[in-house]
Amino acid sequence: MKRIVALFFAATLLAAVPALAQKQYKVVNQVKLGGEGGWDYLYYDKDGQRLFITRGSHVMVVDANTLKVSGDIPDLSGIHGVALAPELGRGFVSNGGDNSVTVFDLKTLKKLDSVKVGERPDAILYDPFTKHVFTFNARSKDSTVVDAASGKAVGTVPLGGKPEFAVSDGKGKVYVNIEDKSEIAAIDATKLSVLKRWSLSPCQEPSALALDVVHHRLFAGCDNKMMAVVDSDTGKVLTTVPIGSGVDAGRFNPNTQEVFMSCGEGVLTVIHEDSPDKYTVTQNLATAKGARTMAMDYASHTAYLVTAQREATPPAPGQRPAMVPGSFELIVAKAD
Repeated sequence: MKRIVALFFAATLLAAVPALAQKQYKVVNQVKLGGEGGWDYLYYDKDGQRLFITRGSHVMVVDANTLKVSGDIPDLSGIHGVALAPELGRGFVSNGGDNSVTVFDLKTLKKLDSVKVGERPDAILYDPFTKHVFTFNARSKDSTVVDAASGKAVGTVPLGGKPEFAVSDGKGKVYVNIEDKSEIAAIDATKLSVLKRWSLSPCQEPSALALDVVHHRLFAGCDNKMMAVVDSDTGKVLTTVPIGSGVDAGRFNPNTQEVFMSCGEGVLTVIHEDSPDKYTVTQNLATAKGARTMAMDYASHTAYLVTAQREATPPAPGQRPAMVPGSFELIVAKAD
């Protein structure tokens, strides 16, 4: 009976959230950061109020209050992601160019160590439950697990497909998109083994992933312009929600019960979780073409995206047009 009452109370609170979450998001700032290099993931450091932005051969660090560059981690190789372990005072960068993870000091940004991992590490995740760092290696189709305190590799988890973004539930499980299989793999973060593999059909080629820990819901952003809502206990796809094209990052804000999917076509899709099984698209905010990755400050309801302008014609057939020099910019969107 107590469980029934508790569930009813939680459902009542969740149902009341839409009235509080109807604020619209607006682009409130666009700042030219310039600098060389493409980009991939970015990470918001809530303790330091900084943004870590990967730029190919270096990490650009931006003060979230002034929106000015406050530091840099140079001499890296084909980097993709940043993960932070605040309680250890350490950060970690995945180097896809030389199959390594760079360990750095959170205060000084000084490089401390380099750890060899699998082939072409892409996404990277710090799991606070095990205090392990997981790299998701695109070419070797596995995950290398590194002890965050010692900086030593402690294991490898075969994934059987190309991994993309991953999330931790903070309780011993890690979930990762398997892009080329259109699946999600659930990993036991302690035993370093795959527990389950779940099909995301009709969702195809998932990249973005976010998690509502309380309601056990995974949100996978897929290449065919939809987000799959997945039960993180059973793996069942409960529903799908339309999003923009070219999605590459997803976030869930538990303070507002909103899911965010940043899409390369130049749209930030905002979806409200009306209940664990019901979702409403509340906004498709125009950002800028190429703004496909994102970080969020959940406390201030602020989304940070990055992009750059491209030349009109590619250097050669089949190649991506080059970036316009100096055009790299940070886009800030915030609830009004």
